[in-house]
Amino acid sequence: MTSNILFCGDASMTDGVLIATLSLMRQTRHPLHIFILTATLTVKGHHYQPFAAETAERMAKLMQAQNPEHQLTRIDITEQFLANPPLANMGTMFTPYCMLRLYADLVPELPDRVLYLDTDVICRRPFDAFYNQSMTDVDIAGVLDHYGKWWFHHRLAWFDYLNSGVLLMNLAHIREDGLLVRCRRLVRHRWLFMPDQSALNIKAKFKRILPQKYNEQHQLKPHTVFQHFTTFFRFWPYFRIVTVKPWQIQAVHQQLGLHEYDDLLKDYRHLAPKLKEVS
Repeated sequence: MTSNILFCGDASMTDGVLIATLSLMRQTRHPLHIFILTATLTVKGHHYQPFAAETAERMAKLMQAQNPEHQLTRIDITEQFLANPPLANMGTMFTPYCMLRLYADLVPELPDRVLYLDTDVICRRPFDAFYNQSMTDVDIAGVLDHYGKWWFHHRLAWFDYLNSGVLLMNLAHIREDGLLVRCRRLVRHRWLFMPDQSALNIKAKFKRILPQKYNEQHQLKPHTVFQHFTTFFRFWPYFRIVTVKPWQIQAVHQQLGLHEYDDLLKDYRHLAPKLKEVS
């Protein structure tokens, strides 16, 4: 059974997509179909370049060298995005590419079930059981946000605010009940902190909260399936905000003291230049 994986981003996300994809390939024997939503956008004079078609082609060949059944599909949704842009959130600290997944229901190439991953996520244990869980009457399934769960509440449950960096999406159900339609309407008319994540939490009526191991945002544990390299706080010997991404290998070693992924990152360092070669 094929696992459908969704990434969103521009050309600057190449490193993250490569590392995440390599990690997924290590943890499943089943075919992967990677979908990358991208767009050509200009915001406040800044010109964002889409995830390159040539890079996507090279990555597909890399994947198929391991398993001929692996696939990669790059989808440009510039037209869909510009037809209904998130006007109230185009100037936030986050790039507009974080909101591309809110258009997933408009993309006919996307199947009924996809696992959305941020490009700073690494898969470290088999995920097939997680991917294949029943999603009957559920739109999205994810893990509570490490910090946001204390501050944001949208249902009667005390903790209900999901981190959207690892999100199993039932697109068949979403297309029926209009979740992403409601999200797009919200981000068009109302400013939100972390707009895509907040919109999904506010508007999702049918969501499932999963164990922390499926989106570990704080400290790596033996049973962690997906580690998400989010921004976090350190209080000793002084308060500071720390942001380290998987492709920042020296910082992963020195600031996080993490060598868990050295073999994976060795492969990444070998392959990354080949993806970025100029034809």
